[in-house]
Amino acid sequence: MSTLRFQALKEASTRKPVHFEEIDRKSKIFGSNVFNEKAMKQYLTSDALKGVRDAIQHGTKIDRKLADYIAMGMKEWALAKGVTHYTHWFQPLTGTTAEKHDAFFDISYDGSDPVEKFGGAQLVQQEPDASSFPNGGIRNTFEARGYTAWDPTSPAFIYGTTLCIPTVFIAYTGEALDNKIPLLRALSAMDEAATEVCRYFDKNVKKVTATLGWEQEYFLIDKALANSRPDLMMTGRTLLGHTSAKGQQLDDHYFGSIPTRALTYMRDLEQECMLLGIPVKTRHNEVAPNQFELAPIFEETNLAVDHNSLLMDVMQRVAERHDFKVLFHEKPFKGVNGSGKHNNWSLATDTGVNLLSPSKTPMSNLQFLTFFINTIKAVNDYETLLRASIATASNDHRLGANEAPPAIISVFIGAQLSKVLSELESVTTGKLSPEEKTDLKLNVVGKIPDVLLDNTDRNRTSPFAFTGNKFEFRAVGSNANCSNAMTTLNAIVAKQLKDFKVEVDHLIDSKDMKKDDAIFNVLREYIKQSKKILFEGDGYSEAWEKEAAKRGLSNFKTTPEAIKAKVSKQALDLFSELGILNHVEAEARYEIELEEYTKKIQIEGRVLGDIARNHVIPTAIRYQNTLIENVKGLKEIFGKEFETIAKEQIVLIKEISGHIEGINSKVLAMTDERRTANHLTDAQKMAEAYCNKVKPYFEDIRNHCDKLELLVDDESWTLTKYRELLFTK
Repeated sequence: MSTLRFQALKEASTRKPVHFEEIDRKSKIFGSNVFNEKAMKQYLTSDALKGVRDAIQHGTKIDRKLADYIAMGMKEWALAKGVTHYTHWFQPLTGTTAEKHDAFFDISYDGSDPVEKFGGAQLVQQEPDASSFPNGGIRNTFEARGYTAWDPTSPAFIYGTTLCIPTVFIAYTGEALDNKIPLLRALSAMDEAATEVCRYFDKNVKKVTATLGWEQEYFLIDKALANSRPDLMMTGRTLLGHTSAKGQQLDDHYFGSIPTRALTYMRDLEQECMLLGIPVKTRHNEVAPNQFELAPIFEETNLAVDHNSLLMDVMQRVAERHDFKVLFHEKPFKGVNGSGKHNNWSLATDTGVNLLSPSKTPMSNLQFLTFFINTIKAVNDYETLLRASIATASNDHRLGANEAPPAIISVFIGAQLSKVLSELESVTTGKLSPEEKTDLKLNVVGKIPDVLLDNTDRNRTSPFAFTGNKFEFRAVGSNANCSNAMTTLNAIVAKQLKDFKVEVDHLIDSKDMKKDDAIFNVLREYIKQSKKILFEGDGYSEAWEKEAAKRGLSNFKTTPEAIKAKVSKQALDLFSELGILNHVEAEARYEIELEEYTKKIQIEGRVLGDIARNHVIPTAIRYQNTLIENVKGLKEIFGKEFETIAKEQIVLIKEISGHIEGINSKVLAMTDERRTANHLTDAQKMAEAYCNKVKPYFEDIRNHCDKLELLVDDESWTLTKYRELLFTK
């Protein structure tokens, strides 16, 4: 019956905000549970501190003796804060984080002299079971050994009573089994390539860091209401449910006053983030009801990715305290906005310059244009790979509507910068005359800061947009680990910058060109070659789909189509050349993502079939029986006239029967297609079968269920409705 639904509604409607008190000002508590520079100065020897600094800044290896000293200091710091256990915190290819806790406590072989033990060996390396995590065939089931290894560039932190040490995860044979190793390799490639290009403009640059500022969107749903929906609990989204009469059409939730319970949750969450050194800054209501956003100050990319992964875990834990369920799924509710995780990406030098931020001098602006145009060229050449980097079963639901970008990758730069590129395109081939160079620098390059002050409005339908001093990769899904998109983006730009330097050096050495002439000539050609990727209009329009096809841009609307790009010759060569992934590692990830896609659709199909036949149909039949009894009673009273008097009831009975038959037949057909797909041995073909043969039944089954929701008596309906999920504050 509908008891669970109404119990959940009663529980949710009577909740009060959880009492919460702030410890102190954010600036005072920030990073207090992080083994950061301040903590290391207090607990490490000068040699140990130098070793960690060198590892962070220069990638220098920390020897085992120094590791012992670092471990000793880290342990003493942690014990002083009441910590009892430590764990290697890593990011396997499950999309989430993993940890195995070990106590500091130890005893001698004879059982005497209990101590708190933690040395360099425990800090640097542990051995979790590698075969139990996704490995794409790299490891056999009987080959279980894998290693986690300390990543000193991401500081250790305390969560609860556990010291968490960020680590990489590798197979016994050396292949990467996680999301962090490829990212670190891509960031290293970016540093090397970008630093070399920077030295055309500033010889003092010794390091370039890729920065990331993510924007995490999410839904907050009362825990009792979420628990009353089997589909939400099992899949993260509602597989059925009629849209509410009122949704987001009035735009009254966006940037509105934050509901009290949600605000209390946010304050508690922010305090946890401050303690963990996650620099969250912005909070606000998003467009859909009960949808919100959290955004930090940008950080170095590896640390930012770690912080986002940690944040998603912390958000769920804090939500438990406030009787909420956080939904990270990209499209948990039909008919309202989905959730993204916009990745704001830029490049910064060790001299304090943002390479994607224009300056007041022509030389600095030539540097800006160099990195700006090379990024556009990289996206142009690798748009299929960039699309593949954000392809998941859940993100497929989001792309293409409600402020989410389409599946077609394009770059938006605004009308003013488009004009700048157009003028640069007309640069003379070969050496520039002094007059041309002066005119170019004064009237085009030199005016960029003024141009950007009055730049074109932002394009919400663009998947990759320039926003003044950074590129915003808007297509990344809210449930994603940022590392996939960031590994790909940094890899393609690093490769492009390497190619750019080769071309410029060739013109300088072989054509006897001045440096600026060579740079302008190469950039001019890049502008011509990258025109197809630039688009300023409505990304949702049919006209753009047709235009994109004419331009030769891909439009992969499903994950099985999109991720083929990950094992294309272009992708394998790119990752191999830069040392980011060898062919075995790249192909393993492709297999893992196909398997994950298949399993998610498989689970959704099973859950939908269960709910439709074990919740919806029985409820409909019970209500239909009530109508039948009503018609029988009317017949007894009115005799032959009952058909006229009971006309509407009879129509309802027939409608309900039609929808019940529709559900049963579609669920049976879907199950048959699932069985057929399960017999396929090729991972790509199985994923395609689930996408093209199984998944299409979801909408048909849903339509019948949603029609029944409108027909059946509200008090009889067992599943919590959209209006209750979205508007219970």
